[in-house]
Amino acid sequence: MTSIETVSLQDARRVIDAGEKRAQELGQPSNIAVVDAGGNLVAHAPMDDAWIGSVDISINKAFTARAFDISTADLAENAAPGQQFYGISGSNQGRVMIFAGGLPLHRNEQVVGGVGVSGGSGDQDQSVAQAAAAGL
Repeated sequence: MTSIETVSLQDARRVIDAGEKRAQELGQPSNIAVVDAGGNLVAHAPMDDAWIGSVDISINKAFTARAFDISTADLAENAAPGQQFYGISGSNQGRVMIFAGGLPLHRNEQVVGGVGVSGGSGDQDQSVAQAAAAGL
């Protein structure tokens, strides 16, 4: 039997801490979510003053990044009208997010989870997600 490597709660805490640090540097409170290899929520951190409407978005960005093993920004490019994944945002009961801020998490060249960030502009969310992923 082959075991699947995944993120632990301890891993998720490191990812969130790194993301929070970047969000604080940007002055943009964010919601930061981490999912495991199966796309299940491991941890979520709503920073003080982060938009409550971004809670589900951050969780769904993390899910999307893991479900398709692609950054949500890259998926967005492929989901534009006329592109190969146009309409994908309506799949998975509407959980697929097609804007910046979601990244797969890698360990030893294997996807082990995902991180999703929401609360700022696309560029801010992507910057926080990149910092968070580097925290793994």
